[in-house]
Amino acid sequence: MTDPVRVTPEFSRPLAAESVGTQSVERRIEAGPAERAALAGRFGLLALERLAARLSLRRDKGDVIRLEGHFLADVVQSCVVSLAPVPAHLEADFETSYSASAVMTAEEDLDPLGEDGPEPIAAGEIDLGEAVAQQLAVSLDPYPRAPGATLASTGEAEAQSPFAALAALKKRP
Repeated sequence: MTDPVRVTPEFSRPLAAESVGTQSVERRIEAGPAERAALAGRFGLLALERLAARLSLRRDKGDVIRLEGHFLADVVQSCVVSLAPVPAHLEADFETSYSASAVMTAEEDLDPLGEDGPEPIAAGEIDLGEAVAQQLAVSLDPYPRAPGATLASTGEAEAQSPFAALAALKKRP
């Protein structure tokens, strides 16, 4: 098996795993304009106007490092109905853990109802920025809708359907 290619994330804030002890290490991070623009492209956003996080790390049992965080973001998504801009303010608490002895699990081996195992620590570093970016990704509304945006009623949709136009042509003498 070949090693996966390492790609530097758009919002990278590496922290040496060896610098984390049993006492909490506190960090505050914020994405700059270029990082926000790159993340907006990655996640299909119209804009990412703010992304900041407050993080706390501490060494747990064995080689496990626990990350607890709170992020906030101001995003602009595209309405799934009208494509109009849909601004949103997101805030969430999250937790994840890392371990030097953790291995990547194949997707088919994951238990969707089970507890997530620790993420592997690559090259002795934990990328705090990428951890926050991943939390942002799972917090985004998968179907953003602008206020007042509605889908066409069934009758309107049928009238606009290309098949309705063909049926009308078929009825002609």
